[in-house]
Amino acid sequence: MTYCVGMLLDRGLVLMSDTRTNSGVDNVSVFRKMHCWSVPGERIITIMTAGNLATTQGVISQIEERNKAHAERHNSLLEADTMFQVASIVGKLLRDTIAASDARNGEEAAGTFTASMIVAGQIKGGEPRLFLVYPEGNFIEASFDTPFFQIGETKYGRPIIIRGYSRDMSFEDAVKLLMVSFDSTIKANLSVGLPLDLLVIEAGRFEPAHQRRITAQDPYYLAVSAGWSEALKNAFHSLPDYSFYSE
Repeated sequence: MTYCVGMLLDRGLVLMSDTRTNSGVDNVSVFRKMHCWSVPGERIITIMTAGNLATTQGVISQIEERNKAHAERHNSLLEADTMFQVASIVGKLLRDTIAASDARNGEEAAGTFTASMIVAGQIKGGEPRLFLVYPEGNFIEASFDTPFFQIGETKYGRPIIIRGYSRDMSFEDAVKLLMVSFDSTIKANLSVGLPLDLLVIEAGRFEPAHQRRITAQDPYYLAVSAGWSEALKNAFHSLPDYSFYSE
């Protein structure tokens, strides 16, 4: 399983993904699910992936044209005029990749090769934009009515983001909020795990404003995890006591 979140702020975009991939409980691997391309001063584009690993790797390989020699490769995302065009390209590749896998494997495998993606970034002349791409190839765009997207194992971390999000929050507070969301998901579901990949895209800056990998030994992550657990216990004990005898 996977957990990825893309968040739209006044200042730009904050993206985070886990790296755990598993087939059963005893076959666990680490694979990057966040892929970023940038042309300094002109564009930055990021894709986060969830679902069948062969499908998502197939889409990324087609984007980068890995079947060709390096000198002959042309990343279509770096030639698109708008982020809408980028989302359209990704959607078509995803739909076609799933359809090809289904055709090769027959009806019995239908639904096995599904995947979804978050597309985020900015191209010069436009605003930072965030899209959720479905397996069918269609997509929706984030707005300040729907300011974040999740893919993968979403249910455990969603309430935290809903309660803590504010469009004018700082990048640092957004990262803290995502840390809590991911920590809560990791505590509840073994199929989501560290390391985590973090990327911050500042509006008008066409290169990563902040990018790092967060490991299980990361001091800040450990402090947030312990602090959130303690804060929850304190909040619970501060609530009014329930009584069987009160009217």
